[in-house]
Amino acid sequence: MTMELSGITDAQLVARCREGDERAWAELVDRFSRYVHAIVRAYRLSENDAEDVFQDAFARAFERLADLRDPSALRFWLAQLTRRLAVDRLRRSATETPSDQLPEPAGMDESITRLDEALVVHQALAGLSEDCREIIDRFFTRDESYSSIGEALGIPAGTIASRISRCLAKLRAELEGRWEGSRPSSV
Repeated sequence: MTMELSGITDAQLVARCREGDERAWAELVDRFSRYVHAIVRAYRLSENDAEDVFQDAFARAFERLADLRDPSALRFWLAQLTRRLAVDRLRRSATETPSDQLPEPAGMDESITRLDEALVVHQALAGLSEDCREIIDRFFTRDESYSSIGEALGIPAGTIASRISRCLAKLRAELEGRWEGSRPSSV
């Protein structure tokens, strides 16, 4: 993933893909592969079926990217496409349950919402400096103390709180506007 492409919006990425930019397509797949994989896993398909759905989701996205009405809603469109493919796969492989009675896994909408939020935060974090990503990761993900963070980064422990505060303000600024653009689009 190049820095040039990692910082562009989903809508810009879609535009570049539509222009035939192969690097943009590689960035799109890289940006959304974990997301699509997480959706597929929620359906508890066999390993082979899950891999087929994953591949089909990106193949269909590639084929139908021109049909996407609102390029800023790429994430929701891709989620909807993946969900439909997973349900279709379940229907084809179901032998005991009539296909019209297959429910979506419980809590799927909530899971998709959590995935959406995590993806937005992940993308916003990528927009921060390495120093900010490191300090936020150490404090919130690894649950390190101010003194251990300070020791590891060569920063006085007394300044860690202010650095965390500044980095969180930068993260908040990165997140602003990303939530407003997060609305579903139909194909």
